[in-house]
Amino acid sequence: MTQSKFDLPVQYRALDVARDSIDSETRTVELAFSSEEPVDRSFGTEILDHSPTSVRIGRLENGGPVLVDHNPTDQVGVVENVSIDGDRRGRVRVRFGRGQRASEIFNDVVDGIRRSVSVGYRIHEMKQERVGKGAAPDVFRAVDWEPLEVSLVSIPADVTVGVGRTSGSDSAPVLVHQLREEIQMENIQPAVAPAPAPAVDMRVLENDVRNRELDRVRGIRKLGDTFKVADMAERAIGEGVGLDQFRASVIEHLERTRPVPSSEIGMSEREVKSFSFVRAIHALSNPTDRRAQEAAAFEFEASRAAAEKLGRASRGITVPVDVLARDLLVGTTTAGGHTVQTDLMANDFITLLRNRSYMMQVATVMSGLNGNVAIPRHTTAATAYWVAENGAPTESQQAFDQVTLTPKTVGAFTDFSRRLTLQSSIDVEAFVRNDLATILALEIDRVALHGSGASNQPTGIASTAGIGSVAGGTNGAAPSWANIIALESAVAVANADVGNLAYCTNAKVRGKLKSVEKATNTGMFVYTEGSTPLNGYNTVITNQVASNLVKGTSGAVCSAIFFGNWRDLMIGMWSGLDLLVDPYTGSTAGTVRVVALQDVDVAVRHPESFAAMLDALTT
Repeated sequence: MTQSKFDLPVQYRALDVARDSIDSETRTVELAFSSEEPVDRSFGTEILDHSPTSVRIGRLENGGPVLVDHNPTDQVGVVENVSIDGDRRGRVRVRFGRGQRASEIFNDVVDGIRRSVSVGYRIHEMKQERVGKGAAPDVFRAVDWEPLEVSLVSIPADVTVGVGRTSGSDSAPVLVHQLREEIQMENIQPAVAPAPAPAVDMRVLENDVRNRELDRVRGIRKLGDTFKVADMAERAIGEGVGLDQFRASVIEHLERTRPVPSSEIGMSEREVKSFSFVRAIHALSNPTDRRAQEAAAFEFEASRAAAEKLGRASRGITVPVDVLARDLLVGTTTAGGHTVQTDLMANDFITLLRNRSYMMQVATVMSGLNGNVAIPRHTTAATAYWVAENGAPTESQQAFDQVTLTPKTVGAFTDFSRRLTLQSSIDVEAFVRNDLATILALEIDRVALHGSGASNQPTGIASTAGIGSVAGGTNGAAPSWANIIALESAVAVANADVGNLAYCTNAKVRGKLKSVEKATNTGMFVYTEGSTPLNGYNTVITNQVASNLVKGTSGAVCSAIFFGNWRDLMIGMWSGLDLLVDPYTGSTAGTVRVVALQDVDVAVRHPESFAAMLDALTT
């Protein structure tokens, strides 16, 4: 037996959390974190010896950290007890903290959402137990190893494959006792000396392993840098995730992760409720009124903080995204919107009848954006090949592109009486907020469906290349049962019939479909009663859906019908609603004009997620 040294990084192994070991009262969980299960590594098969003298448990005994996904900056608990039991398994009892992040992870463990635990450990010494023969790998037993931390992981390393890595500062020399020959003890002939096994050239082996590992690490880091998921890339490197597997993980991560608002100024819930549009408008329309300026001191301070966060000067007053998240993004139907529209000052004025706002309730709304946004999209998968014996498959690559969002400014104005802005009642404040939110929300709704992509407009669903198309005829046609089925089929054939599937059309189409039979003389109409009136799906009726589309040479005016997964509609909102107050244009009538400007864009995650009929005749 000879001795040599080569570098090994921190290694990882994964086991499942036993839910019956959870104590919700003390916030503790008992975990089996290691065993003598053989695991394939790049250097051969690894076995962790569980003799008491083989495991250094001091670091865990002294309050070892409990992390999330092996992230040293994301600690949620501490190890309270460590033992190496007679069944040759390592076990710990961990206790979770009471902070928000720790409670979130502990609740996931209690609910069975996070079921996997992984241990990070370092090997100090190994002994080779067997020299591999043919396809069988060399077998090494770690006789001196040290667990470093315990992690709750969402995607555990596979216990049957290698999860090591070779990477700079994480690597450490390991003393390896190698066998130079293995003597077969069976069927020994007295007169014949046993033939020595071929010597393993460790330098060749190490170079081969190192080169393959460097290729993997370089590929993962390149993807991490390209898609700005460097932390995720480093974890994947540490857990030995293959390059193809990491590509798939990146796509899954990016598709389910929304950009986090980055322009909030940290207003409390009480401060958000205290922010008054009326005070701000009154102060802006009366710049020489000292009492008005003093009354709006809080609003001006919040505006300055929001403008500084955005790195720009306000054109009037910048409403922080903290306030917008409550007022603008909810549109007109949540957070009391229906109540405001229906009941607000009902005895004093009659509210305007408006189209129903819907898109921002069902789309993926990303608020608080800064700069242009580019979301990677997986467009083409790798290809599988059948090969002959000893043959090799043809190399194939996944393909990616990007879905981009760039700010486009939508503006609208509304006139308020000077007397109205002098009021301080809750009803007046709610009316002003609601009116400002509604005029912008309705236009954003419209462009989400029918934005042309020209004249500074975003590109809406109807103008997006690649969506499913169902045509009625050269000059349009009355919508039929076959057209409705074709819309659903266009999405399903593209494997996009998942998520928040629903139809969306206008009141004219609904009225038409109520009189269209699925088949002649059956008495079964296309549009039925109930919560899923159209082809068994939810159906939204809003006059935001166009009813003035012209098709063909006849000049026929048509309506649109949409079907799709509405979560794949993305609406990006850049922080900072600008309010400009003009007290002069309507001064003779005693009105104040408020101009609202908001930066927004619309994109579709997958065009295949939507289908449209744009030539439905309703007359």
